Amino acid sequence: MKTINIQAAKTHLSRLVDQAAAGEEIILAKAGKPLAKLVPFQVARKPRVGGQLKGQIWASPDCWETDEDLIAQMSDAPLYHQVEPSLPPHAAEDRP
Repeated sequence: MKTINIQAAKTHLSRLVDQAAAGEEIILAKAGKPLAKLVPFQVARKPRVGGQLKGQIWASPDCWETDEDLIAQMSDAPLYHQVEPSLPPHAAEDRP
């Protein structure tokens, strides 16, 4: 970020605008005190509008009812599936 006094900015305004358009931010100051910032122009976006799927999404009447089977699976099942460790078939034969 470059800081430049207003008096110098008046003289070099065209060059400063080109630099800002290229992406550089320039601080305009008066007696060394920052007053304004020269930044690249950006086109304002349109605000987002909801409701495009209105009438296309539905929820079944029982969607918020408790699923006892799912609760049992989550609370009673082991945390990890237990797998029996086994050696590859050739590993035991290679060792004397």
